[in-house]
Amino acid sequence: MSGEPPVLLQHATRDLARFAAGLRYEDLPPEVVERAKLCLLDGLGVCLHGALLPWTRMVQEVVEAEGGVPAASLWGTGLRGSLSQAVLVNSTAGHGFEMDDIHKESILHPNSLTTPIALGWAEAEGAVSGRELLAAIVAGYEVGTRVGNAATMALFLDGFHPQGTSGTFVAAATAGRLRGLDAGRMQHALGIAGSMAAGLMAAQEGAMVKRLHAGRAAQSGVLAAALAARGFTGITEILEAGYGGYLSSFSSRPVPEKLTAGLGESWETLNVGFKMYPTVTSIHTALDALRQLMSAHGFPHGDIVRVDVGMGHMTYVHTAWPYRPAGITAAQMNLSFGLAVTALGGTVTAGDFTEERLRDPGLLDFITRVHPHEDSGIEAMGAPFRHACRMTVTLRDGTTHSHEELNRRGSPENPVSFAEIEAKFRGNVSGILSDREADQVVRHVSNFERLTDCGELLAILSADRRSFALTEEVR
Repeated sequence: MSGEPPVLLQHATRDLARFAAGLRYEDLPPEVVERAKLCLLDGLGVCLHGALLPWTRMVQEVVEAEGGVPAASLWGTGLRGSLSQAVLVNSTAGHGFEMDDIHKESILHPNSLTTPIALGWAEAEGAVSGRELLAAIVAGYEVGTRVGNAATMALFLDGFHPQGTSGTFVAAATAGRLRGLDAGRMQHALGIAGSMAAGLMAAQEGAMVKRLHAGRAAQSGVLAAALAARGFTGITEILEAGYGGYLSSFSSRPVPEKLTAGLGESWETLNVGFKMYPTVTSIHTALDALRQLMSAHGFPHGDIVRVDVGMGHMTYVHTAWPYRPAGITAAQMNLSFGLAVTALGGTVTAGDFTEERLRDPGLLDFITRVHPHEDSGIEAMGAPFRHACRMTVTLRDGTTHSHEELNRRGSPENPVSFAEIEAKFRGNVSGILSDREADQVVRHVSNFERLTDCGELLAILSADRRSFALTEEVR
């Protein structure tokens, strides 16, 4: 019709669908396979840790009450449900404690989506090879992160949660590849999933529902692929439509060229990093900086009278709001709380997030010493440095110490080793799995491309762990 807004990038959805449908394990460079396996190990750890948390248990209870075809396990419970029910629960668990992996540009945490979908499919369908699962996982990473890249930080700043919105494309591409959708039906799966994208960022300031955004995105992707397999149609130009499309609706400043830039040649999977603290990623450089300053100069937290933290606009908006005890989610997303915990305890661990700790007088006192501000120099460095910080600590005797941290530990620019991710995995499952079971998981993932089925791994995931009582009830 006349006056219709122009298409943002011709055939973008079609081209991404063709890529996802046609991707084979043999197409994956060795370094992409290794990164995908590392993401899988990390994903298994965060999902198992999250399976026993209160908010995940509530979702489990709803699914159990609904009933359903017992096709796939609700991990850590001994319960089973349909595939869509299982990924709703298991992906909520994966995003349940701010420890899933992170693709900085797209602001996505893909492994809390792909891990439950891939292994849920393997359980529901029987013998599926590790190679098939890895191809599907990478398809999800590549398609979903490109959607997030094209949406830019504007999507987040406009108030939408990328995990619940762009995450639907991660899920649909993974599920569609597992179902063997051809390119045409994969395009419809993406078009269906994009219509179900949802998630609002106000959830970060004190709501359990932020965790559910991942579960709903995973469920939407699985449903979209199942419908597309039956001939149900979606918006075929979901990504590029000038009116009512994903980018034109969710982002005020999209860069559509990023949808297909380097597709099949430049691998976004390699741009995924890992969280080494159970908090929002954007504050990790600040936590690293404070730890470095306290270690290098040897001053105790009691000597600190002021911490000035400079950051870019997005990190400021995302994390620098005034802290108030409003639940675990809010504490994990807040810069000042994270710095107070680091100052008093030397680091930040899962054990720091209890209802009692949220109101600790010592932490609340230290929080008054934290003074965040937007740093125009960091902002001018652009999106690749949106996590960067510049910190100055002032001591009681008037001495100041400063440090600039551009790339957080665990990022692709400041990477951690397999051994460090393995240690994180073992920490996440400590007390949930036996040492022998943890060894088995590490061994299976290390050899994942050689697995002909995932039976032993699935048996570990599906076992009932509910008798394990977390000492921190709200962890």
